[in-house]
Amino acid sequence: MAHPVQLGLQDATSPVMEELITFHDQALMAMFLISFLILYALSSTLTTKLTNTNITDAQEMETIWTILPAIILILIALPSLRILYMTDEINNPSFTIKSIGHQWYWTYEYTDYGGLIFNSYMLPPLFLNPGDLRLLEVDNRVVLPIEAPVRMMITSQDVLHSWTIPTLGLKTDAVPGRLNQTVFTATRPGVYYGQCSEICGTNHSFMPIVAELIPLKIFEMGPVFTL
Repeated sequence: MAHPVQLGLQDATSPVMEELITFHDQALMAMFLISFLILYALSSTLTTKLTNTNITDAQEMETIWTILPAIILILIALPSLRILYMTDEINNPSFTIKSIGHQWYWTYEYTDYGGLIFNSYMLPPLFLNPGDLRLLEVDNRVVLPIEAPVRMMITSQDVLHSWTIPTLGLKTDAVPGRLNQTVFTATRPGVYYGQCSEICGTNHSFMPIVAELIPLKIFEMGPVFTL
């Protein structure tokens, strides 16, 4: 869960999010180095009174400042493509859960548990308990296991939505008439929050997502039926 004045990303709860955070830090460091080099060159040009006529037509320098940015872009693109393919991998998921977006709530269907279906609405402020998060808490949380591949089938019944949980590194569009899927493996239990990340209407910011991750042994005992 994000908190005020937070500078970095949320703590990772899945291997994919760990890779995304690592890639973010590496790309940010490259941007800092490039920005510092450019600012140093500009400040040196504006403050020094010395000029060298040999650099006005230097083929070697032009070659370097053309090839060096290309190398930097390749070093950034390769890990980015690696993570992109990681997010699309489907490796024998243990469970399949279907999420359907509506205006403005979510419907979850546990296809492996006799077709259990329930709706998840945001709790109004009058129904919040002490410690609940305003505009983020729901009446029925989606319960998911940890340390097991989970496949989320995501679609929509009316307009475009987006099923997003930042700490899991998940963001998949819910498109009417189309069934998208994503697979993730959570690494630690807890309650994690997300929101629809698509501008789906006037109540777009009032359809939160709350995932309660529990150990696999407890999940196999049928905790989803207690919702």
